[in-house]
Amino acid sequence: MSAFLQYLISGVAVGCGFALLASGLVTIHRVTRVVNFAQGMFAVVGGMTAGSLLGAGLPHGAAEAAAVLVVGAAGLAVGIASTGRRGTSQQSALIITLGLGFLAYAVEILIWGDGPRSFPGVGGAVTVLGAHVQRQSFLVIAATAVVFALLGLFFTRTYTGKALSACASNPYTARVMGIDPLRMGLIAFALGGMLSGLAGVLITPLQPISYNSDVLLITNAFAAAVLGDLNRPAVALAGALTLGVAEAMVAGYGEASYQTVVALVLMLTIMMVRASRRTTLQEEAAR
Repeated sequence: MSAFLQYLISGVAVGCGFALLASGLVTIHRVTRVVNFAQGMFAVVGGMTAGSLLGAGLPHGAAEAAAVLVVGAAGLAVGIASTGRRGTSQQSALIITLGLGFLAYAVEILIWGDGPRSFPGVGGAVTVLGAHVQRQSFLVIAATAVVFALLGLFFTRTYTGKALSACASNPYTARVMGIDPLRMGLIAFALGGMLSGLAGVLITPLQPISYNSDVLLITNAFAAAVLGDLNRPAVALAGALTLGVAEAMVAGYGEASYQTVVALVLMLTIMMVRASRRTTLQEEAAR
């Protein structure tokens, strides 16, 4: 029982990291209709930047906040490169984000090397019903809950949040109302970068990251986002938590090398089911 509880809590914590990444993907896709394949890179840069700033002497809190802002700027830069020019197609923007993700490999190796890196988070462990759980796991869960609550307020109570939602619902109507979808798209990229940077900052103390960790991160985040059809953050959150727990159970009771398979199987299954449903609907409409 204690082992199960330990895997469960650690899985929820890792799933929260996936949820932050997935929410960044959803935020960008809703406004721009672009799947940002550089999203995993944001988490890696966030975690490594926080570690470097801590190593340079910045205190906890300031280092993590600065790292999130740095990644927000990186997100804005990716947005400018991929969607900053009017008339850029969604396919072209997607390819640009993919290329920038590969370019980031070289930059990350140049700055931080190719070995895994980590930094100490909240030290110590808590015993819950016989299970020893790192305090950092509870910090990740609490921070994710706060962030999703703040995102809800942001999108429903602020002008910028409402403008982003308007562009997501109907870009043409938003433009008629004086809202610039291009500018909102850049804001979405910056916000998506900050969310992913926060994910990297929170999960790096739990599991070291390296320049190529973005593959695993983006795979899980994309699988969670696909559950919500890349448009529903709440469903993406549920999918991310499910993935995190499933992978923790697979690693705990089976082989850790099979973790990625869980996300891939889930993603492929969802895509096949949805493709089948669309085909059925089209056939019914044609009759």
